[in-house]
Amino acid sequence: MIDKRVASLADAVAGIGDGATVLVGGFGNSGVPVALVHAVLELGVRELTIVTNNAGTGETDIAALIRERRVRKIICSYPRSAGSVWFEKFWRAGEIELELVPQGTLSERMRAAGAGLGGFFTPAGADSPLAQGKEVRVIDGRKHVFEKPLPADVALIKADRADRWGNLVYHSAARNFGPVMATAAALTVAQVRTFVELGELDPEAVVTPGIFVRRVVEVPA
Repeated sequence: MIDKRVASLADAVAGIGDGATVLVGGFGNSGVPVALVHAVLELGVRELTIVTNNAGTGETDIAALIRERRVRKIICSYPRSAGSVWFEKFWRAGEIELELVPQGTLSERMRAAGAGLGGFFTPAGADSPLAQGKEVRVIDGRKHVFEKPLPADVALIKADRADRWGNLVYHSAARNFGPVMATAAALTVAQVRTFVELGELDPEAVVTPGIFVRRVVEVPA
């Protein structure tokens, strides 16, 4: 019997090790798997590469990982959002590495990893320092830069509901990066508001099929 539900947050993040590349869903405060990120913090792992939209704010989730010196490198689109004091402190001190990626490119690099593609050309950033060291071609009279896929060891995402097979339904904008991240990681872990019985989810509403999800943990709102 397929049952991807786990009993605790500790079980959900078990096996994540030092040096892992971890995709973390969320856009602003929407769809951030806060409980899972804090469970990773409790693991004590270090030298992480975090791939996410922004570099954390305040004192929770990604900001907490940075504060506790667990992050070696962050790959994101918005490192200096409001309240990103811990990232800025460590970055200015040269204690954390930053790879800046345009938001659409970030999403497409993860999608390429999930689809098994070797990369893609995009005009985004082709005329900027972001293209340094990368292949640049002129396509239809416009410069394009080659971007490689962005696979990961782990994806931590947040959804609204799941069944025991790991099929996921999201709530509104909380969907953001979750679906594409789920396809790009060797291990995808989802925190959900509630579990439902098999057959209760409308197949047309399932955004992330359970085949992409390894573990699901319930974290009530």
